[in-house]
Amino acid sequence: MKMSHVGIMVGEMDKAVEFYTKALGLEIVMDKSEVIEEKETAIGRMCIAVFGNGFKGFNIAHLVTKDGIGFELFEMKEREEKHNVDFTKIGIFHFCLETDDFQGVIEKTEQYGGKVRMDIMRYHPEDESKPYKMVYLEDPFGNLFELYSHSYGETYSSEYE
Repeated sequence: MKMSHVGIMVGEMDKAVEFYTKALGLEIVMDKSEVIEEKETAIGRMCIAVFGNGFKGFNIAHLVTKDGIGFELFEMKEREEKHNVDFTKIGIFHFCLETDDFQGVIEKTEQYGGKVRMDIMRYHPEDESKPYKMVYLEDPFGNLFELYSHSYGETYSSEYE
C-alpha cells in the first residue's frame, strides 16, 4: 500500500494555494477549478455521493509534494472560516511533512499566515548524533500539521524521551 493523497478543507482557495506552494513548497498539478452540484457527469454524481445532496459546490486545487503525495484543497461554497480541532472527536487531526529546511519552513509558515503551535522538540536531546526535531504548526485556516527534520523511519527507529 502506498499513500496517494490527502484532502484538506480550506477557507480561501487563493490564500491556500499560496500557503501550500510558497510556505510548504508543494507544486500545483491542477490550479483552482470550480465543481458545481449536478447529476449529469460522473464527477457530479461522485461529489453528491461524497458530500450529499445540497452541498452547493466548491473550488478544488490539486498540489503535490516533492515525493509525489497529492494534496487536494477544497473550498466549499458553504463553510466555516476556520477549522477548530476537537481532540475529543475521533478522526484524522493532522498530517506530517518532512523537510531539510526545518527553520525556513517554520518562518514561511508564519510569513504566509500560518501559526506555530509549540516550541520545537528534539526526540533525543541527550544524543547529538540524533538531531531529530519536530513541531506542530497550523495553516491559515486552523488545519494542524506536523513538521519533521528527518524521516519517519529515522525518527522512530529507537526509543525517545
